[in-house]
Amino acid sequence: MYMRNVIYKMLTGCYIVATLLLVGACSDNVDIQQSYPFSIETMPVPKKLKVGETAEIRCQLHRDGRYEETEYFIRYFQPDGAGTLQMSDGTVLLPNDLYPLPSETFRLYYTSASTDQQTVDVYFQDSFGTLIQLTFSFNNDSSKENK
Repeated sequence: MYMRNVIYKMLTGCYIVATLLLVGACSDNVDIQQSYPFSIETMPVPKKLKVGETAEIRCQLHRDGRYEETEYFIRYFQPDGAGTLQMSDGTVLLPNDLYPLPSETFRLYYTSASTDQQTVDVYFQDSFGTLIQLTFSFNNDSSKENK
């Protein structure tokens, strides 16, 4: 009888410790990663453009992780020269305006409107504020016009 009482108390003690461990291990503070690094890859882009000529910029978004609610945006600035940048769906981008990226694979079209050197800074941003900058430089290809 004494041995049965000791075993009963030991088992009860083990159940209580196991219950406390399980309850203590539960937490409402589950940390789900939402922001993942990303990069933008582009195909080679021509370095020389005549006035009115358009360069196609093929882009691919690469994500290091996937959180489905993450959104990606694009904006651009043109510190040197003049031209227009548009998306493949025909949307003409205005400098410093934020536009959603249509998909992970997309094309941009830059049309030269200047005889000077042109620089286009394109910024890609996710909904968590991570920012990537790509810079494209174009020189005027006036050598073809003189021949």
